[in-house]
Amino acid sequence: MTTAPWRDPALPAAARVDDLLSRMTLEEKTAQLYGVWVGASTDGDGVAPLQREMTAEYDWDELITHGLGQLTRPFGTAPVDPALGAQALARAQRRIAAAGRFGIPALAHEECLAGFTAWQATAYPVPLAWGAAFDPPLVEEMGRHIGRDLRAVGVHQGLAPVLDVVRDPRWGRVEETIGEDPYLVGTVGAAYVRGLESAGVVATLKHFAGYASSAGARNLAPVRAGVREFADVTLPPFELALREGGARSVMAAYTDTDGIPASADPGLLTELLRERWGFTGTVVADYFGVGFLQTQHRVAGTEAEAAHAALAAGLDVELPTLKCYGKPLLEAVRAGEIAEELIDRAARRVLLQKCELGLLDEDWTPEPTAPIDLDSTANRALARRLAERSVVLLDNPDGVLPLSPDTRIAVVGPRAADALAMLGCYSFPSHVLTHHPDIPMGIEIPTVLEALRGELPDAKVTFAEGCGVDTPDTGGFEEAVARTAEADVCVAVLGDRAGLFGRGTSGEGCDATDLRLPGVQGELLDALVATGVPVVLVLLTGRPYALGRWHGRLAASVQAFFPGEEGGPAVAGVLSGRVNPSGRLPVSVPREPGGQPWTYLQPPLGLAGEVSNLDPTPLYPFGHGRAYTTFAWEPNESDTAGAEITTDGAYDVSVAVRNTGDREGAEVVQLYLHDPVATVTRPDVRLIGYQRLELAPGETRRVTFRFHADHSAFTDRTGRRVVEPGALELRLAASSTDVRHTARLTLTGPVREVGTDRRLRCETEVQEVQETA
Repeated sequence: MTTAPWRDPALPAAARVDDLLSRMTLEEKTAQLYGVWVGASTDGDGVAPLQREMTAEYDWDELITHGLGQLTRPFGTAPVDPALGAQALARAQRRIAAAGRFGIPALAHEECLAGFTAWQATAYPVPLAWGAAFDPPLVEEMGRHIGRDLRAVGVHQGLAPVLDVVRDPRWGRVEETIGEDPYLVGTVGAAYVRGLESAGVVATLKHFAGYASSAGARNLAPVRAGVREFADVTLPPFELALREGGARSVMAAYTDTDGIPASADPGLLTELLRERWGFTGTVVADYFGVGFLQTQHRVAGTEAEAAHAALAAGLDVELPTLKCYGKPLLEAVRAGEIAEELIDRAARRVLLQKCELGLLDEDWTPEPTAPIDLDSTANRALARRLAERSVVLLDNPDGVLPLSPDTRIAVVGPRAADALAMLGCYSFPSHVLTHHPDIPMGIEIPTVLEALRGELPDAKVTFAEGCGVDTPDTGGFEEAVARTAEADVCVAVLGDRAGLFGRGTSGEGCDATDLRLPGVQGELLDALVATGVPVVLVLLTGRPYALGRWHGRLAASVQAFFPGEEGGPAVAGVLSGRVNPSGRLPVSVPREPGGQPWTYLQPPLGLAGEVSNLDPTPLYPFGHGRAYTTFAWEPNESDTAGAEITTDGAYDVSVAVRNTGDREGAEVVQLYLHDPVATVTRPDVRLIGYQRLELAPGETRRVTFRFHADHSAFTDRTGRRVVEPGALELRLAASSTDVRHTARLTLTGPVREVGTDRRLRCETEVQEVQETA
């Protein structure tokens, strides 16, 4: 029997796919362009926007006779035992392969924003906590673990990471982002992509592009970002994750920018992504995004017109289920309204990816080959390590922290004894289990209260909830105040409840009108402070909240961004002193609840000044974080003297950091660029490099940043990305405002245009420094 060329693994993938396409009917090619969401609810509350209205009816047995492009969330739709789920998925894949002429299985995808969104799978810290850790290698390791778990059960594609840059912290999906700086988002996001892809899972960058810039911080609202903000803030993380992470898929954003929906924008999905950046993977729709071109954006009058607009723009796969790329598309092609070449182009991309994944090979098998444990000991240890490194000590002015081991502690607040306080909206318990109240959590999630009692067994710990997360009821204040008055210190654990579409205070579709603490939690904190007992504020949130009202009134403040299943022990470890805090803010913490939107990437007119009575200066700036030890910074003297390099030159700037305390700790050295004069307004400072240093007491290490002139590039008035000659400052800093040393540079020579081959990352080198006698 002769093997068809498309089945021959010895041939190049392109040749195999070309042969296969030549044999396929229009129906078979089109079937590769949509997913099917088995088990998705068509009534009640959904896990995707407008799910009930946008879910189409279909006959499964008839559908799969032509093949199937994707299976949507076989594990992330309802609670399913992982081992049984893997067997069920394998059976479904066998049925799909047997039903079609070519035996091609579907590509199965899942959400994996903060771990595999499946029952009994590890719930890692949310991406905002990844940003707070400033630790790309650790995030890469997490991505690798998540990827291995996905592959173990038969999943091929993960819908992560989110590379949106925070522009307004009132937006509900801030918890899903890595922060408000494009360099931090890009470097950490690329690390996650490398980890996921190293396990053989297709990483999907989302949301391409501009989603986080929605007007008024409303989910899916129009985007009115200017061309320079789009080019210099929105796009760089995607470019970095593609070039350095190797992501093989991109998800089109729901939003429209300046009137053009991303799902129907050939300038974005084809000209930029493919022709300029050289991307060769697949572009997938955000859930129902193709249909939204008709129903929400109203740039298409029919489902067929929506399909045409998306395909022509370069969107290859309709997710989560067929609506526009099914019968409406087929009929329009047969009527001559849509060129079949568009089907061929998208199908070729899909099949090339399936070929890379081994799904076209004759020896392909869907059955799992190893025991399945989605919450292994190794996973939990990794989740703990990342959680510990992500906790930010905002302030500790009187040294109340660490807590004394035998003290009397009143633990107060609605987040102290709730396991869900640790989880973001894309964790399985918050995302899916709320629809299945009789199903157990599936993973162990210690609360802050439980963990603190374990950390300090000799302490007398009492508890009072005080109030709900977002209810107006103050009936619990009296007990909370009484417990606090009896204690030596109060630990107030406040924050968010993650949810979807208004069913939480943080998460997709849970946007905030301002940055006050939800409900009456602010009033509870006032009542606790009024007792005169020292109050340690612990925040478990998905966004920053305004804390100026309590500045100078708190004994200490600790910020954790939904730190995952091991977040309780991580926070308790910081409170007890077992963990020396090393997290840094990936988003600024505002002083006042209004005055937004504001991030630290402000040109001069965005800063405080005499032209307005409103001062947007944050209470705690981007990059801020304290520790239980101290560090001394010693720069190279030559760095401060000034230097000249050409507009295509490079310069090394370095600093030695010594741990001057009596315990091990980590310092995060940050490099910022200040451009005093440019032809367009520039952010006063912006992050261009960073390095986390782990130091034993008395240990010194030198970190060297290899600055290249490319790192000063920006989009000029003509739309070109250029390096301009002139003065620059490289600021070595402990935060965006805590500058320790400045190196002055002058770029000489002509204006230089840079392209997609420019240097995106500022390389660093770390060396041990031997102390001399």
